[in-house]
Formats: sequence, C-alpha cells, structure tokens
Amino acid sequence: MVARVITVAPIGFEGSLIEVESDMANNLPSFQIVGLGNKAIDEAKERVRSAITNSFLEFPKKRITINLAPAELPKDGAHYDLPISLAILCSSGQLKQKELDHIIFAGELALDGSIRPIKGVINIAETAKKNGYTQICIPADNAEQASLIDGIDILPVRSIKELFLHLKGEVILSLYTSSPSALQQTEFESPIIDDVYGQEQAKRALIIAAAGHHNILLTGSPGAGKTMLAKALLNLLPELNKDEQVATTKLHSLAGEADGEIIKKRPFRSPHHTASRIALIGGGNRPKPGEISLAHLGVLFLDELPEYPRSTLEALRQPLEDKKIAVSRANGHVTYPADFMLVATMNPCPCGYYGDKTKECTCTSNQIAAYQKRLSGPLLDRIDLVVHVSRVANETLLNIDTMNNQQHLDAIKHIKNAVSIQYNRYDSSLKYNANITSKDIRLYAPLTPEAKKLLTQAADRLALSVRSYFKVLKVARTIADLESEKIVSVAHISEALQYRS
Repeated sequence: MVARVITVAPIGFEGSLIEVESDMANNLPSFQIVGLGNKAIDEAKERVRSAITNSFLEFPKKRITINLAPAELPKDGAHYDLPISLAILCSSGQLKQKELDHIIFAGELALDGSIRPIKGVINIAETAKKNGYTQICIPADNAEQASLIDGIDILPVRSIKELFLHLKGEVILSLYTSSPSALQQTEFESPIIDDVYGQEQAKRALIIAAAGHHNILLTGSPGAGKTMLAKALLNLLPELNKDEQVATTKLHSLAGEADGEIIKKRPFRSPHHTASRIALIGGGNRPKPGEISLAHLGVLFLDELPEYPRSTLEALRQPLEDKKIAVSRANGHVTYPADFMLVATMNPCPCGYYGDKTKECTCTSNQIAAYQKRLSGPLLDRIDLVVHVSRVANETLLNIDTMNNQQHLDAIKHIKNAVSIQYNRYDSSLKYNANITSKDIRLYAPLTPEAKKLLTQAADRLALSVRSYFKVLKVARTIADLESEKIVSVAHISEALQYRS
C-alpha cells in the first residue's frame, strides 16, 4: 500500500502543496528519498529512523521509497521530517490512511522523537487555508505564529509519540487557542523627538514622513543629530495591525529570524555599508529575503549613504518604485514584498563640514563634487524629503528644559489622524500617500488654482522631473492631511517644495 501525507513547500512568499508518498517492498532493507530534495531532506533519513525507533515505534526493515511530489519542484528544509515519518508509519500499518487525511503536517524531528520549530509556518497555514484544508499539525513552538491566520485549526505537537497516540485516539491533544494580548503601555524606546535639541524643521519632516510613509534623506555635519533623528522616527510610526503583523512575521520566519514569536513592532533594519548587494535585496543559492524585505512595513536605515557601493544603492531603485523585489536565480524565481520607508543620512563632503558655520571644510571642490556624485540622480529622485540638519549651538545644549514627551505625543496624535484619513480615503490599511499612483493623485489631491500655479512655476524653475513633480504633490497631500484639509493649498505646496534638494 502506498501511503500519502500532505505538507507544504514554502516557495518565496507563497507556498505549494506537497504530497509525501511512501512505498514498501519485501527486499533488502534500504531507505531512499526522491523528488528533488536538498541536502537537509536527504539527511532526514537518519533523523526519521532514530526518531521513530526512540519513540518506541517500529521502523520497518524493508525497502522504503519516499517520493515528494510534484517531483520537478525543488524542495528545501527540515519540515518534511514529520510527514515522511508519518508516511512510513502508515505504509507499515501502524497508522491508517484515514487518520492522516484532511490534515497538513510539518515539523523537524530530533533524534529522540521530539519536534522542533520550523521556518515558514505562516506560508504553510496560508497555503492550507487557500487549498481548503481546515487543520494543520505543526510544532508547538510555532503555534502562536500560525494563529495569525484565521479560519484554520492548529494542532500543536511536541513529539512524534504524542502525535501517534493522538491519531490513534488514545490521548487526544487540544487545538491551539491564542490568548488575548495584553494592552501595550504607552512607553517609547529612546530616542524620541523630545530627546533631540532644536532641529524643528527636521522634526517636522519626520512627522510628514511618518504620516505618509515618505522616504527621507538627512544631510548635515557630523554630530548634528541625523542618526538620532532617524532612530526617533520608528517611535512615530503607527502600530502594526493584524494584516501587517502577518506579513512581517512571515518574512522574518522565512529568513530564520523569528522561530515562534509574532513580530508586533515595526522593523527597523540598519545594514552596515559593507553589506553585500544580495544581503540588501535578497537572493542567494537558496533565495531568502534581504534587508529591504525584512524592513517591509517598517524602516530601512542607511547611515552615511555615500559610503555604500554604488551598485548596491542602484539596486534599490526598482524596489523603491514597485514596493517589491523579484529575485531570479537559475533554480527559481521568487518575489518578496519590500514596502519600506527609506531613511538615509549623509555628510555634505568627505570631511563632513562643508557649509558648517563653525568649522571650516578642508575638502577641495573636486573632492566635494566626487563625494556627492556617489549618489545618482535617479536614486535621489526617489527620495521625497531632503532636510539639512544644522549644528545646534553648544551654549544651548544644557539650557533646554527637561521634556515630558509632550512634543512626541502631539506628533503621534497628528500622525494617527492623518493615517486615519488615508485609510478612509483609500479603503486600505496598506496604502499611504507615498505609494499612490498619478491617477490617484488627480483624484485625491485636488489643488486650489493658486496652488496649481505655484507648483507649475516651481517645477519649471527647479527643472523637476515628472517623478519629482508628483512626489511634491504626494508630500503636499500628506501635509494637508496632517491639518485635516481636503484641498491642497498654496501653503501645503510651499512647504513640500522646501524639501526638494
């Protein structure tokens, strides 16, 4: 008899059903796994053999053939251990096929028969639901993550022996029930904008960026507060909702950075400037999400932007526009979401003091030009807000009264109001002013005649590209939303134009 157990292969951001078939023959004992599996699957033979034996179950002394169908689909990961072991137990008569039907199984086996957590459990739950399955059996440590997917029953297991007894009806396991999350306290991780002395224009730009999810570049002398401002942005962003938690947790699970927990805070990724292009955008022999995907629905912070290799920065152009990244390799093609806010900082020159009022720049004009040319025009064109951060006078640093977070709380209040306006306008919690189309702008960003005239004159004088023209409009739309205004006026356009480099 050929036994069949269903599991899922996470492929990129999606998943595909896999049928694990087991066949036995009266021949010299052997164990073969076919179906285009990788090294981890080939090594499953030893894990499965030891796990079954150490769980006081019988490992048949026959010729065992396991097939992972469809055979042409590459398969990767240790989560096939559990379905392979169940298929063997079924084909040897220790389990019945009807006891395994209508359930999807996944889990990595330890040599003692315990079941370890796996990667990509949300892919497994989503694929099961999409294909009409109502129950999945997964490691207990992954149950919380899988509970993010509504409409599917989760059977958490800790050992193959425990699962065997459950399937035989001897010891019935309980389905996982998620406990209500505790209310989060209003506490902010340092820094917040109250911690930054002065820099009112930069703070205003951060509020606009957070409200509309705009990309922002902070320039200025070393020590002016650029990095501190960038880190304060994360505390201004609204909390992740249920759908956003699913997407971020799914990506971090695929990357192996979240085994069982749910990602509840917006990600803040800060790769070093020596990071490779593949580390930043994703890929590799076995494609995995890169930093831009791990920053999905959060912040990608690139400190000292010109220090990154030009080829690495140019690779950001397409995902900044499309909000996703397509990774093509010889053994597959996957697409990951990459809807992140780019927050970057840079010095105006190699020494950092060009334009500084208190310290003289030691760079030549050629050095300054070469340094600034490290950033291409098309990349800068994709940045919505460019803000110069000036040095704060030393005598004022200790004269500022202690803040009580009021500036930060007021900013959050205005941002939440603007986000709510955008949600009602676009009927989506994933759509912000920064990623609307030109067609949407004509529909949702009506201009007064005076504002339209000002924008046209400024575009001609500043030689704005079409992309820059629409980015000014998007920023102006966000500024209007912060003030709860339906019409974009001259004041909104004027402020948005201040942030063009």
